Amino acid sequence: MVLLVTGKCAENCWYCPLSEEKKGKDVVFADELRVDREGDILEEARNIDAEGTGITGGDPLLSNLTSKYIALLKSEFGEEHHIHLYTSTTEIDRIRRVEEEGLDEIRFHPPVDFWSTIEETEFLPLMKKLKEHDLDVGIEVPSIPFMGTELKHLITTLGPHVDFVNLNELEFSSTNWKKLTDRGLQQEGSGSSAAVGCGDIVDAFFDLDVCLHYCTSSFKDAVQLRNRIKRRAKNVAKKGDIVTEEGMLIRGIILCDEPKKLVSRIKKEYSVPPDLVWYDAAKNRVEISLDVLEHICEYLPYECFGIEEYPTADRLEVERWPLE
Repeated sequence: MVLLVTGKCAENCWYCPLSEEKKGKDVVFADELRVDREGDILEEARNIDAEGTGITGGDPLLSNLTSKYIALLKSEFGEEHHIHLYTSTTEIDRIRRVEEEGLDEIRFHPPVDFWSTIEETEFLPLMKKLKEHDLDVGIEVPSIPFMGTELKHLITTLGPHVDFVNLNELEFSSTNWKKLTDRGLQQEGSGSSAAVGCGDIVDAFFDLDVCLHYCTSSFKDAVQLRNRIKRRAKNVAKKGDIVTEEGMLIRGIILCDEPKKLVSRIKKEYSVPPDLVWYDAAKNRVEISLDVLEHICEYLPYECFGIEEYPTADRLEVERWPLE
């Protein structure tokens, strides 16, 4: 599970891909679910069969909620629930606080402006000090095509003092694309959000004496995200839903002025079981097994559609087709 505890951050990295909905805002999200209460976090973790949690932001060490949520997750799911955290903060007291609550791993994100002079910052003495702790410690930064020299300096300086270095393929988003294009970066293509050339500079780094990992945007989408979606679909699908191989949900919907009353009428007049037709309050519509709707839509004076949507909390709709 990805747990964003705040969109606030002390840094202003030009490549930050965080959405307008989250960037700079004091909000909490568990995956796509906007969190209003602690129970929302536990519900999302169960819905995706989460074996661990990645706590992110913004910078989660700027929020007092972070320690609270780590304790909550460990209490609910046990010590085996692995929790890692991303931060740019070097304040040891904040790190100790989350470590005491059960944090397993911390991944530092040194700001890009410091890569070429990282030995002059607090990061190097901090990495050395954290060797005395039980935490797994790593560095995680984006692979920026025109910053190969600076990135190599960062890796060779901090790499010997951490357990691993993660490099991520730089990605375009709706909030960072102008800053990326202003710096001459190009997007790989319409089917990919990756910046051209990220992998080209990474190959040489595998010869360095560090534990190095490289994560592409396609891997995150095709493997990590897809697997989470499939697990969530299995847990949240209604009895009448069709679950595709990709984990999408297919169902029928009916648009009308009084959807609650129509649900009762359909159950009564067409003998439809309660678990095959229901009222969706969030979208104020009737939702129903597509198979059932295909049989009765011709008798209904309303707009009827088949839809395909993500099983995520935001339920992004990817396709809609009319039924007659």
